[in-house]
Amino acid sequence: MPVENSRLKGFFKLSVKERREKVAELAGLDQEAIDALAATGELSESAADRIIENVIGTLALPVGVATNFIIDDEHYIVPFALEEPSVVAAASNMAKRCHAKGGFVSNNTDPIMIGQIQVVGCEDVFAAKSAILEAKGGLIEACNEVDPILVKFGGGCRDLEARVIDTESGPMVIVHILVDCQDAMGANAVNTMAETIAPRVEAISGGTVILRIISNLAIHRLARVSATFTPVEMSNAGDAAQGAEVIEGILQAYHFAAADPFRATTHNKGIMNAISPIGVACGQDWRAIESGAHSYASYERTYGSLTHWEKDDDGNLVGSIELPMPVGLVGGAVRVHPVAKANVAIMGARTADDLSKVMAAAGLAQNLGALRALATVGIQAGHMKLHARNMAVTAGAEDHEVDAVVEIAKSKGRITAEAIEAALKEVRE
Repeated sequence: MPVENSRLKGFFKLSVKERREKVAELAGLDQEAIDALAATGELSESAADRIIENVIGTLALPVGVATNFIIDDEHYIVPFALEEPSVVAAASNMAKRCHAKGGFVSNNTDPIMIGQIQVVGCEDVFAAKSAILEAKGGLIEACNEVDPILVKFGGGCRDLEARVIDTESGPMVIVHILVDCQDAMGANAVNTMAETIAPRVEAISGGTVILRIISNLAIHRLARVSATFTPVEMSNAGDAAQGAEVIEGILQAYHFAAADPFRATTHNKGIMNAISPIGVACGQDWRAIESGAHSYASYERTYGSLTHWEKDDDGNLVGSIELPMPVGLVGGAVRVHPVAKANVAIMGARTADDLSKVMAAAGLAQNLGALRALATVGIQAGHMKLHARNMAVTAGAEDHEVDAVVEIAKSKGRITAEAIEAALKEVRE
């Protein structure tokens, strides 16, 4: 279940152990989950060896939690696994700024994934397409016979489509099976269904089936989240006039991304700065999520923004995000990796839909954080302050020297590698 309140005031001031204990208490984690989060080698060699091939070890990433998320009137603490500073802080900061209007609201579509069957060598591709569509009912029934458990839980093949495409190899018939995957990501179920009916498709079409594989452009499985931010919330000190200026700057930055694919690419990378780390933290196929998102940004249009920002009649900033979200809580690493299981428990996601909307909300919040920074002090100001500790360590600072080095560098203006090195020299002298 989601936590009662994700507003953890002063959370960043706690030690790592204290933060872990606080989150464990709020999320009701058992000792096994707590130990998994605390362990330096949380994934045993035997477990890792069951996940991928040729295992020689494991790699740890910092796991931080973004706070302040209210989605559909429920509070969420959101785990991120990544190496980049400022991302968790920005998402937490922006999530807090839509509380006056109730937080984030989701409107996700059903968890429908697409399985593709490629048919080549048809004597008449259009006749083959018609024949396949005429046999739709039997093909759907054959798909559902493959996975009775999925059907039992309300999922299964829902529809079948066919289209003709022209390629350098000649015209092809492409069949799409549309499968409701419920709480699974669905790759195994969809691929098995496609492979099962491939011989029947060949017989019906008179062609030869080559590929039968899931598509990661999940246009029927969309996460949709929106939020409203008042001028007061967008300001730094409750100043509505200043907040209105910030909103105007954000809109100018957004319009740049909406009109220019060069800017949109970096704009969308910022969105994925939140979505992918949550996917990593929760054992999801984040590569599938990434590829589907960027493909959707150019689906039937010039590559553009995955978010939309506008101003309502009251001067509030209204943001929304829409992108494919092929995630699941059944099968895969989420059932094998102990920290992935612990992170899902922290989030309180009960269904794939829950996970989907939380990831989309985080993407929207992260996008706003980047736009707001770009429109005001610039992206480097906040990023470099948080990155300063890493720079100090890189410069050779010991643990007991890091804080002093950072404070000296910050007091003298811009944080650069030279400033950090000079500060370290000053501390040691």
